[in-house]
Amino acid sequence: MTPTKNSKNSKNSINSTKSMISILLVFLLLSLTACSSRANSNQVNAQPATSSEKELQELSIMLDWYPNAVHSFLYSAQKNGYFAEQGLEVNIQMPAETNDSLKLVAAGKVDLALSYQPQVLMARGENIPVKSIAAIVRHPLNHLMVPVGGKVKSPKDLIGANVGYSSIPLYEAMVHTMIKNDGSASENVNMIDVGYDLIPSIATSKVDAIMGGFINHEQLILAKQGHPMLSLNPTEYGVPDYYELVLVASDHGLKGKTELLTKFVAAIREGQQYVQQHPDQALSVLFEHEDQTSPLDKEIETKSLKILLPLMDAKDQPFGYQAPESWESVNQWLMTNKLLSNSINTNDAFINL
Repeated sequence: MTPTKNSKNSKNSINSTKSMISILLVFLLLSLTACSSRANSNQVNAQPATSSEKELQELSIMLDWYPNAVHSFLYSAQKNGYFAEQGLEVNIQMPAETNDSLKLVAAGKVDLALSYQPQVLMARGENIPVKSIAAIVRHPLNHLMVPVGGKVKSPKDLIGANVGYSSIPLYEAMVHTMIKNDGSASENVNMIDVGYDLIPSIATSKVDAIMGGFINHEQLILAKQGHPMLSLNPTEYGVPDYYELVLVASDHGLKGKTELLTKFVAAIREGQQYVQQHPDQALSVLFEHEDQTSPLDKEIETKSLKILLPLMDAKDQPFGYQAPESWESVNQWLMTNKLLSNSINTNDAFINL
């Protein structure tokens, strides 16, 4: 049957209506999709920032001396981003005077300082509120040094001799302990305060021995200059096996920044691991921070790091671990030698983070 004109118009009208509905449905779907996209976009923007996007929190640390091999773990942690991964921005500073570090951290001028275990205990004895949070070098670097082939072979040979030391009563007490432990009367040794002139005083034979020189620094320099030294380890002659270098915070700092300091310790553990695994690269990083007033000798620093690494190793404990018995033995020795003005509780002097 052939459709009439009216039936054709009716069909066209229906088709037109369907087309309009289809177009409206398409626009509606597009509109809903756009709204959904905007909603999702808003949801993404509303999510909290990731750790990498958060602002880094600042910490400052004062070195014990100018940058050298023992500080490689700090610069490696900084260079490799271990501090940043912990959300930290660390400002590493060099002291104007070697005795400044403890005073500055106690006063809140810096957050952390590198110092020495006996000095921390003596500071606590003077009611200076500082506390060690990590042991960096676990054994003495400061040895009694005498010329190789000279008349002094052991501490008892120092009777009647001249011993140069660097103005620190602790070093004088170490010499006396070593001589007594070796079987002689220590009162018969002549202690000469040579200040910072340890190397020239022994190199020119002004003194027969020095106390205050480090086996990873003065001994190496003297050997390079043609003055080989025999080093006598104080721990073999009655001096406790103390931590040469420790990381120190203030009591106030520990109360207010425990979380940040814990993150700092975590980062330097990674830094030390890097130094152990990549000593040459770590030294290259160190030399990027060489202080122009105290230039570094690559040969000396390379040998220094080889000496330091086993002395910084905590064995089955994490880097920085501190043993309570170490603090107590050093405390007792200081008291015996009248280097502590007040009796202290050693548990107040350190904490493992």
